[in-house]
Amino acid sequence: MAKEARARPNLEGVAAADRVLTVLTAFRRGDDALELSELARRTSLVKSTIMRLCISLEKFDLIERLNDGRYRLGVEAARIGSVYQQSFALEERIVPVLERLAAESLETASFYIRRGNQRLCLFRADSPSPLRMNVRPGDMRPMDESAIARVLRTFSDRRAPDRAAIEMPLYSSGITDPHVASIAMPVFGTEQRLIGALALSGPASRLTLERAETLKSRLREAGERLSSELGAQL
Repeated sequence: MAKEARARPNLEGVAAADRVLTVLTAFRRGDDALELSELARRTSLVKSTIMRLCISLEKFDLIERLNDGRYRLGVEAARIGSVYQQSFALEERIVPVLERLAAESLETASFYIRRGNQRLCLFRADSPSPLRMNVRPGDMRPMDESAIARVLRTFSDRRAPDRAAIEMPLYSSGITDPHVASIAMPVFGTEQRLIGALALSGPASRLTLERAETLKSRLREAGERLSSELGAQL
C-alpha cells in the first residue's frame, strides 16, 4: 500500500502534464485566437479544466487570455519556436565543422551552449579512435573551471573587460572528469553575441598540453570561420 501511495502523485503529475500539453498543442497553423468552446472541442476536456490549465500556461507566457475571453499562444511559445528553428540553422553550419575537426584531430569535437549554471552539449562528432568521450548531444555538464565552461562564462558577458586579452583557445585537463582534457573556442553571431563554445575533447593521457598546442590553431581557425558565417564581425 505504501508503494502505491508513493506512486500515485507521480501518475497524477504525468496526467496533469499530458492535459497541459493537450491544450498547448491544440493550436494549429493559421489559428489566431480560440474560443474556450473550440479548445474544449479539440481537446475533449471540460471547460473548467481548460481554464485551470490555461492559468498555469499564462504564468509562463505560453498562452495569453484576451479581453474577450479567447486564448492565443503567448510570447514564450514564439521564443521556443524560434529556438527550435535556430537549432536547425545552427546544425547545418556547425555539424560539418565538427565532423572535419574530429577527422583531422582524431579527437571528439563538440559544440556547447550555456543553460544557466549548466552547459548543454548541443552537437557532437565522435573521434574515430575507440578511446573517446561518452558525452552525447543533450547531456548537461556543470559550469565548472573546464575550458568549455570558462569560455561560456567569460564570453556570455559582453561587458567583461578582459575578453580581448584572453588568448584562445583555452585548455583544461581533469576538471569535470579526471581523465578528460579539452580545448575550447568561443563562437559568436551577430552583434558579437556569444552563441556557444566549439571544443575538442579527449583522454587526458592523449590530449596533453603539448598536443593541445598543436591543435589550437586548427580549432581557432574553425571557430573564427564559423563565427564569420554566423554573422560576427571579427
